[in-house]
Amino acid sequence: MISFWERESLLHYDVIIIGSGIVGLQTAIQVKEKHPNYEVLILERGLLPSGASTRNAGFAATGSLSELVEDAKHTSETALIDLFSKRKAGIDFLRAQLGDAAIGYTPEGSHELLRAAEAEIIGHIDHYNQLLKEVSGGNSFVLADEQIETFGFSPGRFRHCIACTTEAALHTGKLIKSLLHLALKKGVEIKTGAEVSHIENLNGKNLVLVKDGFHDSISFEAPQVIVCTNAFSKRFFPEADIQPGRGQVLVTHPIEDLKVKGIFHFDQGYYYFRNVGNRVLFGGGRNLDFTTENTTEISLNQQIQDQLIHLLKTELLPGQDFEIDMQWSGIMAFGTTKMPIIKSLEGNIHGGFRLGGMGVALGSMVAVELAQRIE
Repeated sequence: MISFWERESLLHYDVIIIGSGIVGLQTAIQVKEKHPNYEVLILERGLLPSGASTRNAGFAATGSLSELVEDAKHTSETALIDLFSKRKAGIDFLRAQLGDAAIGYTPEGSHELLRAAEAEIIGHIDHYNQLLKEVSGGNSFVLADEQIETFGFSPGRFRHCIACTTEAALHTGKLIKSLLHLALKKGVEIKTGAEVSHIENLNGKNLVLVKDGFHDSISFEAPQVIVCTNAFSKRFFPEADIQPGRGQVLVTHPIEDLKVKGIFHFDQGYYYFRNVGNRVLFGGGRNLDFTTENTTEISLNQQIQDQLIHLLKTELLPGQDFEIDMQWSGIMAFGTTKMPIIKSLEGNIHGGFRLGGMGVALGSMVAVELAQRIE
């Protein structure tokens, strides 16, 4: 049971946001900037964000050349430019809003590594540089084959290297912490360990029911609700085109004389790695076991983790001793297209989700659009 005082002062808000990842925190910030006097509450089911916002590889990514070439088989060039533009705008937005130091932004460079069978990709460099020039302000892709030896990769494993000038690395732990501090500074209230069971619209009011260890449930109330739970949004938007995709990640202990600097993609972006100081963070391999990785369960896939270690030994760190420090997974959201879903239901229930593994880049732009829907 709740008390009179709790009912009077602690359960009623102007806007309730479900999810405290990049989209949720940024949406709360944008709502407060638009409506400074609104009472805004974020409900997060975990003590820490539960999806991919702090469980990713820390890429400020706009898309590799091979990814764009593959996407062009299924979508128009206009749509490609729009998505690329949104990704770049989202990264620029975060940098301007929080500052590079606060998010650990390090422009050490991004490279796509191509195997011999993918050599035809380099023939697309000029076309996509021209296509994206207005967005990127210059050439987005530059052939950099000489870098393969510089980074110490196994000879012969990769035939070509393409530098991606619009991408960089950042520290997503610092990013979330900076967004959290900004949200709190603006007066946003955040409750963690608050798993939402369902939303009811009753007489024009939205009741958000939260599981609680001391009560059967607690009902928070707001005229407007925003769902920012990405791969976990199907329960609130059952008709939405969302497929979860789990990403496996590991990080090594520090490695002496590490040559790898910057962020890297290969095999059409299904594998990605970077340095974190003198460590290597390596993730991907979802294409080895799509069926198992189509899940919202946060756990390790040993087959994929073993393959990541094998590739470190044979291709990325040949002849170097290394030890694995940590292994984890995060849940992304995909669909038939790579554009995020921004949707509104009756009763002023809104949602922004399906970030396609690009939440760092796209999250802020989704949040801005969600905040515009709040009256």
